Amino acid sequence: MSLADRQTSSDVMMIRPVAFAGNPQTRASNAFQQVDSGTEDAANQAAALREFDGLAAALEKAGVTVHRFDDTPEPHTPDSIFPNNWVSFHADGTVVLYPMLAENRRLERRLDLIEALSAKHGFHASRVIDLTRHEQTGRYLEGTGSLVLDRIHRVAYACVSPRTDLDVLGDFAQQLDYDIVAFEAHDASGKAIYHTNVLMSVGERFAAVCLSAIREDERDGVLSQLRGTGRAVVDLTLEQMNSFAGNMLELGSSLTGSVVAMSQQALDALTAEQRATLESSSGPIVAASIPTIEKLGGGSVRCMLAELHLPKKKRI
Repeated sequence: MSLADRQTSSDVMMIRPVAFAGNPQTRASNAFQQVDSGTEDAANQAAALREFDGLAAALEKAGVTVHRFDDTPEPHTPDSIFPNNWVSFHADGTVVLYPMLAENRRLERRLDLIEALSAKHGFHASRVIDLTRHEQTGRYLEGTGSLVLDRIHRVAYACVSPRTDLDVLGDFAQQLDYDIVAFEAHDASGKAIYHTNVLMSVGERFAAVCLSAIREDERDGVLSQLRGTGRAVVDLTLEQMNSFAGNMLELGSSLTGSVVAMSQQALDALTAEQRATLESSSGPIVAASIPTIEKLGGGSVRCMLAELHLPKKKRI
């Protein structure tokens, strides 16, 4: 049995891009990703860098501690800005490495970053669970993109897709002592939702979820599980999901206790009532405009944040 996690972390890891671009290897399974309309790579990188720095600054101003690491020019990893897909960190010192569908995304996994978190940033990692062997048999589980974790009750929500395999889910659940709530989810055109974290987010006292995306005969089960933990449920529309409103993340804050991080597009899509529920259940909403990252990367704020739930080293 692992030590109990808190639902939120006040420390996050972010990867500063050096060559951000739309990734052709991910487009087939990510309907949120749009084809570049001819903008030069240098312009896309410059825009993504401005957006990255703006989000990091907004989070720090809100009392979140951001641990920035620079991406490396080689090998080229166009999606390195989304580290939550290759790694997750847990309160008992566990680090999990995940199998990813796109071959060029597997190059994002960097053990040097995990070592730096320990050597330079004061975190303690006691074990690494490596699930990447599943890539050899074409089975994938893309971190906290595929998994939306209720860390308090040790429940992992997951919508099955080409990037989220039931066998790997079972492996994760067994090794980390989690229960699984698996379901199918589709967008308005019937395409499988590629990652669970674009349709739902679980905070300490709220859950935001696009119920209409979930297969009809599975909705009540998901809703019952969420409500059974006493959380206020914010039901998102398909249109709000398409604006990345589901891709939010509650974080700890040294100033307000907690905040809810999301993109400006996501915030603009929410109703006044939904915003009020989030703020009363958590804390202030922190939003940043990241249109280039959302358009070309097909991911939003939550995808850019790897929460550092690892314990801190004791100071002597």
